[in-house]
Order: sequence, then structure tokens, then C-alpha cells
Amino acid sequence: MAHRPPPPPARPRRRPPRPPGKPPSGRSRDTEEAFLAGYDLAAFPRPSVTVDVVLLTVDRTVPTSAPRLHAVAYERTEHPDRHKHALPGGFVRLDESLDQAAARILRDKAGLEGLFVEQLYTFGAPQRDPRGRVLTVAYYALVGPERLADLALRSSARVHLVDVPWAGETGGPVDLLAGPGEPLPLAFDHADILGMAVKRLRGKLDYTPVGFQLLPAEFTLRALQDVHEAVRGETVNKDSFRRRMLAGGMLEATGEREPATYHRPAELYRFVKRSSV
Repeated sequence: MAHRPPPPPARPRRRPPRPPGKPPSGRSRDTEEAFLAGYDLAAFPRPSVTVDVVLLTVDRTVPTSAPRLHAVAYERTEHPDRHKHALPGGFVRLDESLDQAAARILRDKAGLEGLFVEQLYTFGAPQRDPRGRVLTVAYYALVGPERLADLALRSSARVHLVDVPWAGETGGPVDLLAGPGEPLPLAFDHADILGMAVKRLRGKLDYTPVGFQLLPAEFTLRALQDVHEAVRGETVNKDSFRRRMLAGGMLEATGEREPATYHRPAELYRFVKRSSV
């Protein structure tokens, strides 16, 4: 009887690679400190994160024209999108929160602090920034025009007229104008970010006191109506608007009147719940 050769030794099975953060077999990772010590965050692709701020105001300083919504932008001096206009923005630092980044950007690029600022939306289209995968968390900030009077002395940013091509809360990109019918070329997807800010502001105007953030501490009912009309992009009925504002419980009369004008000075009001926006 022929002698059979012994079978070849079995090849050891190769184990699949261990996912980042998963402990080796037989090792305990039952504490968070041990788990984090072995976690490799660099194993995952990571996008960069920026913050862009839509800084809005209502210009009531030109008596011969209707008040209009304006926004702040500056001309880029470096690539990409060199010579196009951009919203105040920048990359988020590793040691700051998103809110802190927005406050820093307003301070550094517009010289402003203590504004009403609210997170708006996250824009994350893969090709939105030609430098690479960059997400931006957009904010909008509201300010009275008097605080932008010397903007040119504080920064390179300028105030531009907002041109909204859609009605109501339709939504979509909007333009900034350098002059009548002269749209500015906008960098990245900032036309979409501007449009989202206008849509959000229009949507909140009736059920929140957000419009008061565009006014000084004391104001006339005419000034409040101007703000609503500028944000909406349409006129409102004077009598019904005033009845609705006075019946809403958010206003109180100051007992004072506006400084002497060519007409009968109007009564001044203040917002009684300024913090609850």
C-alpha cells in the first residue's frame, strides 16, 4: 500500500483590518480615556470649516427714496475669486466655537461687536470652494445704519444694496448692487447665502421681534414700518400695520417725540422685550 504524503499545513487566515478606535482582541477598552487614547481621527478624511456672516441693515438716510435692505461685503484681494465680492468670513480656529468665530469675524472685518447674531444654515456642496472640501456655517447679523456710518474707516468692507428677484419667501440667490442695475460679482456661493438670510428674515418678521434689531433703542412707528417694508420688498397698509404693532404688546410709548422736523414730531416708542428674539 502506497504511503500518502502528509497534507500541506493550513495557511493562517488573515484578519480584516481593525477599524480606527476599535480595541485589539483581548484588550479592554471599557473606559472612555482608554478608548480615546487609541482613537485615530486622522484615519478619516476631514473637510475644512469656515463661517460667513450676512451683515444686514436698512438704510433710511436718503429721504428721497424708499428704505431698502443693504448688506456688507468686501472685495477679495487674493485668489480664489480675486476681485469678486464676499461676505465677511474666515476659517474656524481649533480653539473657538462657531459663535465665537462669527463674533471674531464681525470684529476683525467690520469693526463691530455686540450685535444680534443668529446661526442661519450650513452650506456644504462639494464644489462650493475651489480650494477643496470646505463647509461654511452661515450666520446673519442685524445692525442699525448709524453703526455702519464710518465702516470705511474701520475696514475694507462696504455697504451695498440688496436686490431680491423673488417675492415673499420664495427663496433663491440674490444680488448686491454697486449702482442702479449694476450687480457685483459675488464669490463662491455667497449669492445663495444672502438669499437664505433674506428668506429667513422675511419669515421671522411677523412672529418674532427681529425687526427691532434694525432700529435704535427709540423709534417712531414710521421707522418701524420702513424696516418691515424694506425687508419685505413691498409696501404695507399704514393704518392696519400700526394697529397690529400697538396691539402686539411689544411696544411702549416713551412719552417723548422725535426731534423737531418740518412736520409734526412723531411719538417715540421702544421695544419692551428686546432680549427675546
